[in-house]
Formats: sequence, C-alpha cells, structure tokens
Amino acid sequence: MKRLKYLEVEGNTVEEAIQKALLELKLPRKSVKIQVLSEEKKGLFGMPGAKPAKVRVSAISNKENT
Repeated sequence: MKRLKYLEVEGNTVEEAIQKALLELKLPRKSVKIQVLSEEKKGLFGMPGAKPAKVRVSAISNKENT
C-alpha cells in the first residue's frame, strides 16, 4: 500500500483545516508537519467564507530522525 505523503485541506479557518486533516490522517498534532498555504479571507462586511483557509499536513516519519 502506498503511503500518503501529504494532505491538503480547506476550512473556514486555519485551525479548522488543521483539525480536519488530523481527523482524516488519524494522527496527533505532534506527529505531523503543518504548512499554511493560505489564510482565510473574510467576505463583504466581514462575513466568513469568501475564501477558505488551506493547509498542507504531512506525517513526520521516524526515519527522518535516524
């Protein structure tokens, strides 16, 4: 089985996107590397959802440490 190198996820906020990725990967936050690709942008009059936040989350392998 091929391992997923990274996962890109969108959310209303950066934190929401991170939480979605962690749930999908079934990994704790300390076991992943998080890269923010884009921050969320507010809509007209500050309404949320004009442009979602996007993050790239990748698992940290034990091989990288040895």
